[in-house]
Amino acid sequence: MIKKWINGFVITKSRLIKEANLKTITTLNPNERKQTIERLVMNMIEDEKVILPSKIMQEIIEQLINESVGYGPLEALLQQEEITEIMVNGPNDVFIEKDGKLMRSDVRFKDEQHIHHIIDRIIAPLGRRIDESSPMVDARLMDGSRVNATIPPVSLDGPSVSIRKFTKDPFSLDDLIAFGSFHGTMGKFLQSVVQAKCNILVSGGTGSGKTTLLNVLSSSIPRGERVVTIEDMAELRFVYENLVRLEARPSNMEGTGEITIRQLVKNALRMRPDRIIVGEVRGDEALDMLQAMNTGHEGSLTTVHANSPKDALGRLEAMVIMSGLPLSVEVIRGYFVGALDLIVQSERLTDGKRKLVSIAEMSEVDGKIQINDIFRFKRETTDADGNVVGHFEATGYVPKVFDRIQSFGIHLDEQIFKEGAL
Repeated sequence: MIKKWINGFVITKSRLIKEANLKTITTLNPNERKQTIERLVMNMIEDEKVILPSKIMQEIIEQLINESVGYGPLEALLQQEEITEIMVNGPNDVFIEKDGKLMRSDVRFKDEQHIHHIIDRIIAPLGRRIDESSPMVDARLMDGSRVNATIPPVSLDGPSVSIRKFTKDPFSLDDLIAFGSFHGTMGKFLQSVVQAKCNILVSGGTGSGKTTLLNVLSSSIPRGERVVTIEDMAELRFVYENLVRLEARPSNMEGTGEITIRQLVKNALRMRPDRIIVGEVRGDEALDMLQAMNTGHEGSLTTVHANSPKDALGRLEAMVIMSGLPLSVEVIRGYFVGALDLIVQSERLTDGKRKLVSIAEMSEVDGKIQINDIFRFKRETTDADGNVVGHFEATGYVPKVFDRIQSFGIHLDEQIFKEGAL
């Protein structure tokens, strides 16, 4: 029976690939796709005169869907909500992240060519390519999950794939508070500063939750405003009525057609935006973003890859210098103080949990930038199970943006800034 099942599967897969219009099938939603393939497979198996138990029939159908129009062995992992990261290092080396912990998966690929085939299936709908001349690619799945893939000669041991999964339902402010990412008081403050159109820089390391936090902050924007989002790879998923989403584009095979984040930021200024949200600043677009914040585009949000607020300013300073304009350090730092209201630092702790470790405001003292913590996470110890123990606290510093919050008619009790644990 096993042999007949294998033979039946091979025959049916061969016919399905040959006779079905897989290009059209891939455009269907998951339910329609499954029903279409199931109908085709049933007809083909009847033609082949193969009799199979219903359980084995369903297994064949699932494998055919995964291999013909899905993502092969990755499909089983993508369906599990508790998995947040998938890392393919080789055919027999697939790792996942669950609850902040890395572990080896029992999922396997047939060979390196199998991995390459799945990579091609991921990037083909986006018009992107990967080959020896361009051995790295960023892409996304239909659900918004972020994908990075590399092939030789960049990846020495064969093709690799990294997938940052996103939940079907985006996290809310209350969700992050419930997860312990920050205290409810901090959440209320963040909601207030977004409503009061403060310019916010979210800083954090890899996997610290910057995009998730940016998504949550964006959801606090009052209705009736026009929002333009700019991303290298579209990931933000918040429901908003007057929303324009812009996405950068790499160059084509001829080396032309590239559209950069900087070009999109400049273009966004002509679109009458009330808010500009840049997924992440990485280069000379930082100057355009700061200029926009300084010239009336208040309430803008962006992220930067950095391990502390001080490092974030250092990164921004380097990016502005990359723009090539003859600006002195003093002028650049003046941009920072004039443009940025708050720096929110996110961190992934050693136990895998993500925390807001600092909400800070900048001020200029004797020509130098001073970073003042408003709220912070104070780490105390690590328990026997490896969990980080600590608490959130207010530092006693009353930020300048408090006056702005009040001027917008938003009620926020000044007592929340009183020094002590929250």
